[in-house]
Amino acid sequence: MKINQMIKVRFNLSRGKNFMMWKIEYPNGDKEYLNPDEVLLVMDNALLKNYRKSAERIYNGGHKTVCAWILCETITILKPGNIKPNDEYRISYNPRVCPNWIQNGNNVDNFTFEKLISFGRSIYYNMY
Repeated sequence: MKINQMIKVRFNLSRGKNFMMWKIEYPNGDKEYLNPDEVLLVMDNALLKNYRKSAERIYNGGHKTVCAWILCETITILKPGNIKPNDEYRISYNPRVCPNWIQNGNNVDNFTFEKLISFGRSIYYNMY
């Protein structure tokens, strides 16, 4: 699938009513903001993107800007159930700590996962 036809997902850190919510941007321009405590996002064929230079500036003490997101072909929004994620499968991103997506200490920038699932404010793969 072409990147400009993919759904863009990121965590919104801009101040305002949508602060600390998942921001989903659809290829047609529609946007929605969802509370991470109220939904699970199931993202299929998900690609982890990162603006490395912006992330390095943040890592070195610069101001935070949007520099990472997930591109996916499809997204399903579910209500949280009794899922208990295993941190072994957690993928993290915090440019203050490390300027790239990390899974078990490995850089996973530009990796594609068959399925990623949000749980709260975290992202996991292989949860089932």
